[in-house]
Amino acid sequence: MNFLEERIVKDGIIKPGNVLKVDSFLNHQMDIDLLEEIGREFKRRFAGKNINKVMTIEASGIGIAAFVAREFHVPMVFAKKSKSINIEGEMYVAEVESFTHKNKNQVIVSKKFLGPGDHVLIIDDFLANGCALQGLVSIAESSGATVEGLGIVIEKGFQIGGKVIRNLGYQLESLAIVDAMDPDAGTVTFRPQ
Repeated sequence: MNFLEERIVKDGIIKPGNVLKVDSFLNHQMDIDLLEEIGREFKRRFAGKNINKVMTIEASGIGIAAFVAREFHVPMVFAKKSKSINIEGEMYVAEVESFTHKNKNQVIVSKKFLGPGDHVLIIDDFLANGCALQGLVSIAESSGATVEGLGIVIEKGFQIGGKVIRNLGYQLESLAIVDAMDPDAGTVTFRPQ
């Protein structure tokens, strides 16, 4: 069992409806030491890639992606879920559906922060159905950037997202892949990696 799987077993909460709550350490309250370790692991897994930008989607991916960007010593850009008055100029737009929130959002990235010279590593906290990742890939491709890989902290291996993204031909690295969850027993089964 790796460091992340151990933490999920220790502090994760399994709820009905295929919900894995990791808000005590990953996406509400954040364990900074754990995020540093996650950043180092993604740096190791994507070593040798020509990455000059890390991209994620707000909000849960931001903290994680910032630690990954620090490891690569590159900027991090995140897709915003709403346009505000202080975003100016042209934007890349994609529609994404959230498994967790059961809604659709248009996400945007300013064209001044992403372009043809960029080699992007896309990072997110969860992969369920793959909609958020597909939206981020679409934005990167629309910009002319090269997607060097996709890093996921927790993949729900029993849902279609991992298969969909891998079938697109990208290097997808998930630090923990959950194959099954039992809310009654409070247990998680991980895919061996």
